[in-house]
Amino acid sequence: MEMNNKKRRQSMILYVIIALAVMLAVQQTFATFQRKSIKNVSYSEFLTMVEQNKIKEVELNTGTGIIRFTDGDTKDKDTTIYETTLFPDDDGLVARLQQHEVKFSAQIPDTRNDLWIYLLLSYGLPIGIMVFFGWRLNRRMKKAMDGDDPSMDFSSGFGGFGMGNLGKSNAKIVGEKETGVTFKDVAGQDEAKESLQEIASFLEDPKKYSDIGARCPRGALLVGPPGTGKTLLAKAVAGEANVPFFQISGSEFVEMFVGRGAAKVRDLFKQANEKAPCIVFIDEIDTVGKRRDAGLTTNDEREQNLNKLLTEMDGFDNNKGIVVLGATNMPDSLDIALTRPGRFDRRIPVELPDLAGREAILNIHAHDVKMEPNVDLSIVARATPGASGADLANMINEAALRAVRMGHRRVTQEDLVESVDVVIAGEKKKSTVLSEHEKQVVAYHETGHAIVAASQKGSAPVSKITIVPRTSGALGFTMQVDEDEHFLTTAQEMRDKIAVLCGGRAAEEIIFGEATNGASNDIQKATQIARAMVTQYGMTERFGMVALGQQRNRYLGGASELTCSEGTAEDIDKEVQRIVEEGHREALDTLRAHRFKLHEISRYLQRKETITGEEFMRIFTRDDGFAPTLPTMS
Repeated sequence: MEMNNKKRRQSMILYVIIALAVMLAVQQTFATFQRKSIKNVSYSEFLTMVEQNKIKEVELNTGTGIIRFTDGDTKDKDTTIYETTLFPDDDGLVARLQQHEVKFSAQIPDTRNDLWIYLLLSYGLPIGIMVFFGWRLNRRMKKAMDGDDPSMDFSSGFGGFGMGNLGKSNAKIVGEKETGVTFKDVAGQDEAKESLQEIASFLEDPKKYSDIGARCPRGALLVGPPGTGKTLLAKAVAGEANVPFFQISGSEFVEMFVGRGAAKVRDLFKQANEKAPCIVFIDEIDTVGKRRDAGLTTNDEREQNLNKLLTEMDGFDNNKGIVVLGATNMPDSLDIALTRPGRFDRRIPVELPDLAGREAILNIHAHDVKMEPNVDLSIVARATPGASGADLANMINEAALRAVRMGHRRVTQEDLVESVDVVIAGEKKKSTVLSEHEKQVVAYHETGHAIVAASQKGSAPVSKITIVPRTSGALGFTMQVDEDEHFLTTAQEMRDKIAVLCGGRAAEEIIFGEATNGASNDIQKATQIARAMVTQYGMTERFGMVALGQQRNRYLGGASELTCSEGTAEDIDKEVQRIVEEGHREALDTLRAHRFKLHEISRYLQRKETITGEEFMRIFTRDDGFAPTLPTMS
């Protein structure tokens, strides 16, 4: 309560400062306008104008000695008003004015009231207005923070201070009884659907659960990478149960003014209580539910919102059928008081789909697209390991767009294959024209990757090689596609991947005797794999099975952080360097052994720019009568 009073006083002071600034600006504007409309002249100029018959009217203020006169009719808007100060001992002024037929008068001020009127108008009235509106603001903010009037509208003019819907949650009701999405529209997340099916069943028929003494989970936390369908799953639960669905983002609770976010939380659960049974979905809940700490740099507004959310999740009647679903990409950053059972009873991973899941997702999105009968979506599914549901939906759409550009009446297999390249590497960059030498370097680089990969046992087969520049910045790429899905990777397979990544640089060194910057991405990936082998997977004899690092924000691709001493960190760097260099030497040895194939395939690739895996393997495995081991070229 003391904190709320302090915040109200701070907000009151803020608005008083704003009102003072407005008052001063208005006074300055009027003063400037007044100064611009009156021209000051000297007394000698005044007398000269009298002699030249340029003055029509003169008014003297006997209290201040100010003479105000005009050169025309005062009703005329173009008439200029002049001011000057009366010169002492000028007894002939009245005679001069009469001689030149000037109309003159004198003003005797009431000194008894002028000062009080001036003070009242200049200071009393603005201060009174500020006090009045400050009192109204204080009352309204107190009601909003105490939750007595969460639905009041502050958006109508200055009477409401233009603060928007103070205390109103702005939660969007996607559907009163129908969201338009059911579990049939969700693919590739069978385990998540199974966990959420019970919640939908409880909301649809709570009696069969209450008869046995079971209660509905208060909340479920959906965690996973972006684009995996967390929002879609939440809508599907409401669609299956035919209940209202409230959707709001966690960022909408974060407000500039203290107390507004907490009032929005209260209003959200008040609306949910009125519509129960229902589902409340808070997207990006980590925005409002981040872990509290004892540090000095705390955010009182955010913590107040979190405390209100914790209280509301404890306070609503679970038997009414209110279920809170939260979605986040950063589950490790959430406050432990929020994720405990009784608030979020279930934590449901929504991971990237596997091979079967990707094919099912492609089939769902392909329903609304006209396709050729012979289109095989399993080829796209195998070519896109690590793709999310959003990526796959984008690939189908890109294929449809390409079909229109190419004049096709239906989407072809070629359109789908090209759409995979577009999503992974970007569009073909037509503005980038490589010189013949650069084209040759890129061809040898990509062929080096392919030959090292084809020479290994168990490595994923090469499906495509291209030297067409892409908008992502890649001048070419070599694509490998596994026949089956793999969930475990051995140390040797990781070393083989590092060798394949080093194949491009090795080819440049063997053929041209120098290195280019084209291998920068390869080096980065190879270093990441080697570092993970050392710090996370315990795959080196030097350090053994010891975790020397941990990954942060793994759903957002966060890098790993070392958890060791500085001396050990230096040893880790040396071990990573050794592993990458071993892969580099292996790539060099492999390409030297297949140098003639390196030349043959590179020249073929330069002519065609893009070749399939079948074309590559046909040339690579063809017996030309050459010995497998060739002399080394410097």
